[in-house]
Amino acid sequence: MASSKTVPMSEELYSYILDHSTPPDSVQQDLIERTHASLGPSAVMQIPPEQGTLLTLLTKLIAPRFAVEIGTFTGYSALAIARGLPDGGRLLCCDVSEEWTRTAREAWLAAGVTDRIELRIAPAIETLDSLKSSPHIDLAFIDADKGGYIGYWEALVPRMRPGGLILADNVLYSGDVVKADRSGPAEAIHRFNEHVRADPRVEAVVLPIADGLTFARVRD
Repeated sequence: MASSKTVPMSEELYSYILDHSTPPDSVQQDLIERTHASLGPSAVMQIPPEQGTLLTLLTKLIAPRFAVEIGTFTGYSALAIARGLPDGGRLLCCDVSEEWTRTAREAWLAAGVTDRIELRIAPAIETLDSLKSSPHIDLAFIDADKGGYIGYWEALVPRMRPGGLILADNVLYSGDVVKADRSGPAEAIHRFNEHVRADPRVEAVVLPIADGLTFARVRD
C-alpha cells in the first residue's frame, strides 16, 4: 500500500498556490466576479483559477486542432481552453442553458476568442452523436451533469485521436465517492470512475486538483 504524499490543503497554502501561479487576466477576473455576483451559490460550478491556468497550459502543450467541452456554464473553462488553441484550432462547447452561456459569450467577445468557439445549445449527448464517428477530437473536457458522464465518455472515446486527452472534472465529488452511503451524483461519479478504470482504451490518472480531475490518454 502506497502512502499519500499529497499535502493537506489549508486556506493559507491554497493562497500560496494562487500567488505562485499565473493569475487570471482582467477578462477572467471579471468573469469570476460576475458569476459570483449574479449566481450566488451556483457559482461553485465555475472551475477555480488554477484549474483554468492548467487547462490553458495543457491546451498549449497538446495544440489541438479540435477540442470539445461538455458543460460550459458561464464560460471560464472554455475561455481557458480557447486561449491555448493554436492557429486554426477550434473548440466546440456543449450546454443547455441560454442564460448562463450568455455571460460566456460576453466574456469570449471581450477576450477576442469568439472566432475559435462554437457553442451548441442542446443536450450534449445529441451534439456528440451528431459528430462524425471517426477519430478527430484531440482534447475533451467533461464538466456537466454527473449522471451523464459515462454516456459522454462512450460518445467521446471512439472519436478521440490516438494520443488524445480526455479530462473529467469533479471525480472526487468533495470526497463523497469513498463514502459507503454515497448516492445521487456521488454514486454516479463513482460508477464513472470505475468505468474509466476498467477501460482498456485509455491510460488514466486521478489527481487531487480542485474537486478531482481525471486525465485519460487514449492509447495509440
